[in-house]
Amino acid sequence: MNSSLLVAALLTLAVAPTRSAPTPVAPSPAVSRTELRVPAYTAYLLPDADAARVSATRPLLPFGKAGASLAWFGQFVTTGPLDVAVTVQLPAGDQRTLRLTMGRAHRDVAVTGTGAESRVAFGAFTVADTGYQRLELAVAGGGAAPALAVNALVLDGVASTQAHFNLEARRNAASVHLRYPVDSTLTVTGFYTEVTAVDDPVTTYYMATGFARGYFGMQVNSPTERRIIFSVWDAASGTTAKDRSTVAEENFTKLVSKGDGVVADVFGNEGTGGHSHLVYPWKTGSTQKFFVTAALDGDATVYSGYWYHPDHHAWQLIASFRAAKDGQGLRRLYSFSENFGGNNGHLRRKALYGSQWIRLADGTWRELTTATFSHDVTGKADRLDRFMGVENGGFFLSHGGFVPGFTTSGTAFTRAARGVPPQITLPER
Repeated sequence: MNSSLLVAALLTLAVAPTRSAPTPVAPSPAVSRTELRVPAYTAYLLPDADAARVSATRPLLPFGKAGASLAWFGQFVTTGPLDVAVTVQLPAGDQRTLRLTMGRAHRDVAVTGTGAESRVAFGAFTVADTGYQRLELAVAGGGAAPALAVNALVLDGVASTQAHFNLEARRNAASVHLRYPVDSTLTVTGFYTEVTAVDDPVTTYYMATGFARGYFGMQVNSPTERRIIFSVWDAASGTTAKDRSTVAEENFTKLVSKGDGVVADVFGNEGTGGHSHLVYPWKTGSTQKFFVTAALDGDATVYSGYWYHPDHHAWQLIASFRAAKDGQGLRRLYSFSENFGGNNGHLRRKALYGSQWIRLADGTWRELTTATFSHDVTGKADRLDRFMGVENGGFFLSHGGFVPGFTTSGTAFTRAARGVPPQITLPER
């Protein structure tokens, strides 16, 4: 993507450079020691994130294409020597020279396959400073090795002490959230937010106006497709069910209307409900404006999502959904950023969340200037590269990139008030 930041540019290259000619070795069986074993299925394929299938239940064959490499990212808190090895499986008699690179240093080792798992030792590298490092495995000379399976990265030595790697199969960056405190006695009929994407890796969803029954934002679906997405959950078990057939029809969220060019359907797997999206190439660096409204309808609520179309310079309806068993205004307001595909979870996602306003039942506007940070379970211990703060007069969320530091869940931030509510003219339906 045009503005995706490769992690290599974010890392501190803090190892002493060493070079050596390929050293023929006889593979030896993997040994059990007090070592840090990092599974291959936690690593990332470069430069093509989809070059091979990555799974915790099947062998990883990362070198089917010439120029491919496999990269692990870890945080080191201790400097000194780091003994590096990998465990691989190569067909008997097959010969390859593997290259292990860490920062500016690399070492080549020739290996002959036996058909069984073999340990390939690259010797000691020097970690000269603390922080995140990338350890990258490739076929020396940029060649291919379609039959070479990689099982794990194995680390030992002083620098491996308390080193932190994600050891789980889920390679996504942690999901991160802004939660806006609002007096629960207020009836909120509108929620406005602006979002500006700073980074745009594929499988990113920058969600702008989230509420108890739904969410509304912008997504990068592929290198060639982007969407504006508005969804509303079913009632009762709709937020937890995976299959809508398990939800009673009386709990369904139903489509009322949709805008031109909008696709509307139902969704499952992440709860169930009504889904709508507009395929539109929104621009990274360009501020997108979102407004969701709530109209009480007996014991139901009609939620409508409006997006300001940059080309038409006007507000466009994405969709309206009637949410059963509701009868309340907007509540539990939040925004989030999600990396919903793990194959490129090493890339940073960052967005600026600008002006936030709520409209009350009497038509008055109230500005929201405080938000609290939180993250999903992945951010608890597996991926610590998750952040919130105030930047350019608004909030920001950032996750991924393996950059140092983190923001503690529950931390509250306050931005400067802008004082001027949005001027919104909604289309007639």
